[in-house]
Amino acid sequence: MDSPSLRGLSILIVEDEPLIALDLALILQREGAQVTTTQTLRQALVLVEHDGLAAAILDRALGNGDCQELCGRLVARGIPFMIYSGFPAQGGACERGLYLAKPAHPATIVDAMVRVLREHRSGC
Repeated sequence: MDSPSLRGLSILIVEDEPLIALDLALILQREGAQVTTTQTLRQALVLVEHDGLAAAILDRALGNGDCQELCGRLVARGIPFMIYSGFPAQGGACERGLYLAKPAHPATIVDAMVRVLREHRSGC
């Protein structure tokens, strides 16, 4: 399916459920994205400092903490993101990302990521 909008882009997935992380990674890789996954906020905070990160998908409530600090770092670095969570949307820095409720169809996930990137590029 290789979406031209995701081809070659580096996307970080921060998800503490291994099967969900694997599913997200496979969905995005089929669209041509280069994917890095992590289950911890600590590692995610290190990974967002790497140049070349195009976008991120975050679970709002990880087993090892809340993603507010990570959302703040993404906003500060100008990296677009979406929250993919089974919990309701919350305020703070995470409000700057698109919210997508779990579970979602693979095409919906891809469409949401393309939208996040398109809106970021257009300055919305």
